[in-house]
Amino acid sequence: MVQKNKKIISKTTISEILKKYPKTISVFVDYGLYCVNCPMAQNDSIKGAAEIHNLNLKKLLLELNKAAKKA
Repeated sequence: MVQKNKKIISKTTISEILKKYPKTISVFVDYGLYCVNCPMAQNDSIKGAAEIHNLNLKKLLLELNKAAKKA
C-alpha cells in the first residue's frame, strides 16, 4: 500500500503506484514494463514484476521512488 509521504516498497502493487504516482509511467516504460493496461497490474507487486522480468528490484524501487517524489 502506498500512503502519502511513504516510500514505494517491494510489496506495493503496480496499480497502486500508477494511481498514486502517474508520473512513474516513464520508469515502467524504461524498464520494459508496459503495465498501464495490463490486468496483472491490479494484484502484481513490484517485487513480482521484477522477478518475472529479471530486473534489479533495488534499482527499480529507487527510480520509482525518485519519480514519485517529483509528482
